[in-house]
Amino acid sequence: MMLNLPSLREVVTAYGLMAKKSLGQNFLLDQNITDKIIRLSLEAQRKTDFAGETVYEIGPGPGGLTRAILKANPDVCTVIEMDSRCIQIMQDIQNAGYTQLRIVEGDALQYNFVADDFAIKNIVSNLPYNISVPLLLQWLKNIEAYSSLTLMFQKEVAERITAEPNGKAYGRISVLAQLTCRIKTLMNLNPNCFTPAPKIWSTVLLFQPLENVPSTSLLQNVEKLTETAFGQRRKMIRQSLKSVPNLEHICTELNIDTTLRAENLTPRQYLALAERI
Repeated sequence: MMLNLPSLREVVTAYGLMAKKSLGQNFLLDQNITDKIIRLSLEAQRKTDFAGETVYEIGPGPGGLTRAILKANPDVCTVIEMDSRCIQIMQDIQNAGYTQLRIVEGDALQYNFVADDFAIKNIVSNLPYNISVPLLLQWLKNIEAYSSLTLMFQKEVAERITAEPNGKAYGRISVLAQLTCRIKTLMNLNPNCFTPAPKIWSTVLLFQPLENVPSTSLLQNVEKLTETAFGQRRKMIRQSLKSVPNLEHICTELNIDTTLRAENLTPRQYLALAERI
């Protein structure tokens, strides 16, 4: 139970906290929902809390998810926020006795998460819509540094991340995410859960690193391949990937039909191609 803290709606009123579209803000003010996100994440990880671990949150806003994280007893909860109004709200929580709260004012895209000397790192965030995919790509490239990522996306983005081959939603982000993580859909959220209400539904996904994650250099090769292939997704790969040296020979070895299109190759096939370039 959180002590000495006003309700989230009181916080929003006190600070005149109108969401800024430029920062991709949509606030989640229902504490039952934020508590459920943490509960479902922990249950899926077979944990009861975050004791002994560090949790990062990006763009905490008025602090609904922050409060739910703190209830789960992390050793450190680091919030990264660009909005000075929200920084003050975080300081209010800290001053109420939550000394495990660590506040960073700045851009999460510029933050070096890997450099922090914490043994077990988790990220839990209702991600700002406008930077959700760049942040995810950054974390996936160093996924072994994390125990879990519990992230909220626009439902359409979540569907792209979890998409299977041979569909329109399947793309570069699907390949990179599925080569590095086990991904579980935790819940979908109606637009009316947010203030202001966006025009689309949202989805919370749990990412847990696979046991054998491809090396950073190999993932960079996969990223280049998929960027090229999906950049011309309607073309056969013998055209879209014609810049790859010895493409026909490599595909013959791997039993990959060069008349296939980008969306027809599985993540493992992209990885096999990347190992040979």
